[in-house]
Amino acid sequence: MKRTLLLAALVLLTLSVAAQAATYAIDKTHSAVTFKVKHMMVSNIRGAFTDFEGSFSFDPDAPEQASVKVEIQVASVNTNNEGRDEHLLGDEFFDVANHPLMRFESTKLVRTDDDEFSLHGNLTLHGVTKPVELEVEYIGTVVDPWGNTRSGFEAEGEINRKDFGIEFSDTLDGGGLVVGDKVKIELEIEGILQK
Repeated sequence: MKRTLLLAALVLLTLSVAAQAATYAIDKTHSAVTFKVKHMMVSNIRGAFTDFEGSFSFDPDAPEQASVKVEIQVASVNTNNEGRDEHLLGDEFFDVANHPLMRFESTKLVRTDDDEFSLHGNLTLHGVTKPVELEVEYIGTVVDPWGNTRSGFEAEGEINRKDFGIEFSDTLDGGGLVVGDKVKIELEIEGILQK
């Protein structure tokens, strides 16, 4: 009887460990956090945040167990124009002196196709936290030449900057905004399995 109970306990422990999603640290040198927003209603300005860190857990066979946490240094914004970047960091936009960090924490991941998912979570920006949704594609998992297991994802979504209290709204003479309200988010994320 004791042997049977011990065997059952070992099986349950093994199943519990197997069901846990693998945890990855985001590899910043092979990842990108980028965005684009309409300028003068006729073109897009693209930018990136170059300083960020985070982790995610993911098992393609059990996506409901996935989780993501990311922290972004807002001062690392780069739109390839120093004057514009300074404006973005000021109180009309990010107000980085009072809100230096942007954070995202997932709440659930839902499979929508074989390698496609809908990632739900809370984004904190400019001191405001709102739910957001990202469409995610799982690119795959490989072992690199140094024995590290790497997983890659692409994701995109859209937010309205005014939902986060970023109210700058200069208008053109003929109507329309100098800077659009909608901001498209585009992510390339590569993570290294933590052992």
